[in-house]
Formats: sequence, C-alpha cells, structure tokens
Amino acid sequence: MFVDRPLRSGQQIYARGTDLVLLGGVSPGAEVIADGSIHCYGPLRGRALAGAQGDQAARIVASNFGPELVSIAGVYRTFERGIPEAFAGKPTLVRLSGADHTLNLEVLKLD
Repeated sequence: MFVDRPLRSGQQIYARGTDLVLLGGVSPGAEVIADGSIHCYGPLRGRALAGAQGDQAARIVASNFGPELVSIAGVYRTFERGIPEAFAGKPTLVRLSGADHTLNLEVLKLD
C-alpha cells in the first residue's frame, strides 16, 4: 500500500496483509500499522507497528528516524526519554534479531 501524503496527528493507516510505503512523513500522534514491513521516506515521528499479524521478518525502514514508538510482531520499544543520538534523524532499520527476538535498531549507510 502506498500513501503519498503526510499523516497528521490523530490519523491512522492500516495496510492489511501487505507492506506500507509512506512517501510523506508521519507526524507525532499519527499511527501507521502494517501486516508486513513499513518503509517511510519522510520523517517518522508517530507510532509505527510492523508485522501486526505476527510476521517476525517484518521491518521498519525510515529515512529520518524519530518515532514515539516502534513495534515488530508485538515487540515494542518506546522513546519516552528521546531517540538515542546515534539514530535521531538518521536513516534507520528496525528489525527483530536473535533467538530471543529482541528489537534491534541499525543506522543505514546510504552513501
């Protein structure tokens, strides 16, 4: 599913059974949910929940990382104390890793 407009606070998009591609940003207070992966090519500031039906291979890719909350297959991480400096505003990949399925953040090298 492609969304080519920015999402404002209070708006929610759910990509049932598929990936979600956001060409605009996600404002604080907005929520994006996908049964597959989420790809955000604008600022990601709201809540992003990928793998909503339990897909542990789902990922969240953001070109400008700054969400309130991320989730992959029900494993959550909030950023109440702020985004770690290593990831704030940078291209970032979020995925599950390891046998214990911990949420892993990685800065993407796009050069």
